[in-house]
Amino acid sequence: MPRVAVYNTQGERVGEIELSDAVFGAPVREALMHQAVVRYLANQRRGTAATKTRGMVSGGGRKPWRQKGTGRARQGSIRAPHWRKGGIVFGPQPRDYTQDLPKKARRAALRSALSAKVADGELIVLEGLDGLGLERPRTREMAALIRRLDLEGKRPLFVLAEPNKTLYLSVRNLPGADTETVDRLNVYQVLRHGHVVLAREAVERAEEVLGA
Repeated sequence: MPRVAVYNTQGERVGEIELSDAVFGAPVREALMHQAVVRYLANQRRGTAATKTRGMVSGGGRKPWRQKGTGRARQGSIRAPHWRKGGIVFGPQPRDYTQDLPKKARRAALRSALSAKVADGELIVLEGLDGLGLERPRTREMAALIRRLDLEGKRPLFVLAEPNKTLYLSVRNLPGADTETVDRLNVYQVLRHGHVVLAREAVERAEEVLGA
C-alpha cells in the first residue's frame, strides 16, 4: 500500500498514512486520463457560436437590377455571400460539443490521476483542515497555511469530504489554489494542480467512493 505524509495545520509532519491500493496505487493509464480531460474540456464549451446565412440576413428580397441589358453581371440578391453585408458561407452554427464517458471509465481515470500524484510525491494528507476555526472567510489564514506547507507557487488543490463555503471563499483569491469535494473531483483538476492536499476525512470518502 502506498504511504504518504500527514501534516497538521501548523505545517508540521505528524506521521504517515497508508492509502488504499485500489484508489491510490492503481495503474496509471495515460490514454484514459487524456480521454477524461478531453471530455471535461469539451463539456465546458457552450457551442453558441453562430453566423447568418443568406437566408437569415435582412433585406435582399428584390432583384437589384434586371437580368439582361445593363452591362453588369447578373445578380439575384444583394445579400448573396459575395456582397457586403451578405450572408456567410459555411460559418459556425450552434452545436453540442458534449462527450460522454462511462462512469466506470471516469472513476478509473480519476484513480489513475490520484495514483500518479502519489507516485510523483505530489499528494499529502492534512489533519484539521475542516477545523481551522474560520468563522468567516480569511484569505490571509489560508495563504499562511500554504506557506507553512511549503506549497507556494505549486498550485495546491484542497480536497474536502464535504462542502465548506468558508474555506472555499478563503482560497478562491489565492493564485493557482482551489478547493473541491471528493464527490465533484475530476481528472482535469487533479492534473492541472501541482499538489493535491487531501483532508484526513476526504481520504476515507475517496476510498469509499472510488474503491467500490
